[in-house]
Amino acid sequence: MHTRTLRPLRRGAAALTALLALAGCSSQGGTEAKPKPTRSISDAQAAAVPDDQASPAPEGPPVPPEGSSAPPEGPSKPPRSPSKPPKGPVLPDAKLTPVTGSFTAREKKYLHNRVPENMDPAAVLQVGQEACQRIERTAAHDREAAIGALIAGDVPSADDAITQLCPELKPLLNSAATGFADGTHKKPAPGTYRALTTAEGCTWKALGAGDKVLASGPGPGGTKKVTARIPAGTRTFVSSGCYAWLPA
Repeated sequence: MHTRTLRPLRRGAAALTALLALAGCSSQGGTEAKPKPTRSISDAQAAAVPDDQASPAPEGPPVPPEGSSAPPEGPSKPPRSPSKPPKGPVLPDAKLTPVTGSFTAREKKYLHNRVPENMDPAAVLQVGQEACQRIERTAAHDREAAIGALIAGDVPSADDAITQLCPELKPLLNSAATGFADGTHKKPAPGTYRALTTAEGCTWKALGAGDKVLASGPGPGGTKKVTARIPAGTRTFVSSGCYAWLPA
C-alpha cells in the first residue's frame, strides 16, 4: 500500500468519504473460514508482500476532493492493475488452510500464489473481502462513486477480489474498464467523456502531433460538470484535478 500525504479536507468531502468508509470486515457469503482481526506483520514479512498487501487495509479511504469519492493526488496511476505477485516464496496450495474451519474453492483460487510464506492466509483473504465490501457498500449509496474508485485504483486488490471473491460486482468492474484515471492518457479513443468530480480546478487538454493542443477545457467561467470532447487525431489526453473519466 502506497503511503501518501493527505490534503486538507475540502467542502463536501465528508459525505463522500463516508461511502468508502462504510466497508466492514466480515467475510463474504459462503465463507466458512473466519479471518482473524487485522494484525501487523513483521518487517521480514512485509518485504515479501506486494505493496497493496503489506499493510492491513485502512479503516477508511483517503480524504477526497469535493464531489468525488477519493482524491486524485500525485501522478496518475494505472487503474485496474492486478495485484503484484509476492516478492518471495509463497505458500503452496496444500498449505492454504485457516487456523479453524476451511476455505471455499473460490477463496482458495483467490489465495493461489498470493500468500507469502510465514503469513496467515486468512489475513490475505481478509484484504480481498474488505475490498469487496467497500465497493459493494459504496455502490449501494452511489454506484458512480464505486466505479470511480475502481478507475482510480483507490481500493487495493479490488480487481482481483471482485473477479474471484465477489463476481456479482463485475458489472461495476466492466463499467470502470470503459473509463480512465485523471492524469496522462496515451492514445485515447475519440469521443465525449465526463469527469467524475464536481470539484473546482478540473482542467483537461487533448494533444495531437507535436503536442499541438487540439482541444481543452472546461473553458471560461468553468463549470461544476466538466465534459471533455476528444477529437480524432489526439495522441495524448492530459487532465488535472478531474479524478476519473467515463464516456458521456
